[in-house]
Amino acid sequence: MAGMSAMPAAAQGALSTPSILAPASTPAHEIYSLSQFVLVITGTIFAVVGGLLTFVIIKFHARKTDAGHEPAQIYGSTQVELAWTVIPVLTVVVLFLTTARIIFAIQDAPEPQSALNVTVIGHQFWWEFRYPKLGIVTANELHLPTSSNSAPRPAYLQLLSADVDHSFWVPQLGGKTDLIPDHPNQMWIDPEVAGVYLGQCAQFCGIEHAKMLLRVYVDTPQQFEAWASNQEKPAVDDAAVAAGRQVFESEACANCHTITGTSAHGVFGPDLTHLMSRATIAAGAAYNTPANLRSWIEDPNIFKPGALMPAMQLSDQQVDELVAYLTTLH
Repeated sequence: MAGMSAMPAAAQGALSTPSILAPASTPAHEIYSLSQFVLVITGTIFAVVGGLLTFVIIKFHARKTDAGHEPAQIYGSTQVELAWTVIPVLTVVVLFLTTARIIFAIQDAPEPQSALNVTVIGHQFWWEFRYPKLGIVTANELHLPTSSNSAPRPAYLQLLSADVDHSFWVPQLGGKTDLIPDHPNQMWIDPEVAGVYLGQCAQFCGIEHAKMLLRVYVDTPQQFEAWASNQEKPAVDDAAVAAGRQVFESEACANCHTITGTSAHGVFGPDLTHLMSRATIAAGAAYNTPANLRSWIEDPNIFKPGALMPAMQLSDQQVDELVAYLTTLH
């Protein structure tokens, strides 16, 4: 696919299955361990209650010889009442304390000096990623380096919303955390294995909520540095596609999008400076190919009915020139 060739080798691998059952970072491991512990406790309760119920049904079911005879009645048992009160209370206390320990262990983890800071901004219906220390702005595809005990490089994410409630969730990397207007939230992840991890908005945020997808590309440290170095560069000024650049800057595109090195400084849509370094467009709704890019420009509703980007109403020649220009933005 066009756009994929520019991805690091780790990013071009098979997509991960978005499941909490395959944790790949410390917070995800903690959440997975807690879920296993809760499953064991609740499974044991189910087995005991189900076993006792089965025993009672079999042992005390009605028999022909019981006709006309009322079984012995028991009108109270202090031991039984204590058991069904104390055991559930102790179970709830254990689950509460275990859950609280995990929550505080994740939330109160100290931020090391080697941490990577990323500001995540949720929009209807796409993701904006800003790396304040690196001066990088990108969209929908978050790049992070691997982190290990010997070379820790956790990512600390500040979560903001530009409009309504959203929720950042990549199941293999950590629990979901909400993005709330005027209420910054934080979370951190330290990916262990290079690869592509899928996630999406997990809070209903409007008509295109289901297609507000995201990808986390976990690169090796060398691959991440190469990606960051490329992202820090301005867009290439290619004279061969000057007509397409003119279309971009003179039409409504420049009102919503930014391309570094041009007159386009819009903030309502994704930064397109390195558009073709991304594998997808429309927040993961379609692969980033020239054909899909053309269809998206002509009518975004093809991929995302209800998308806030309008159909551009350009002539075929203008669309051809614009697509030719955008495909040079690696």
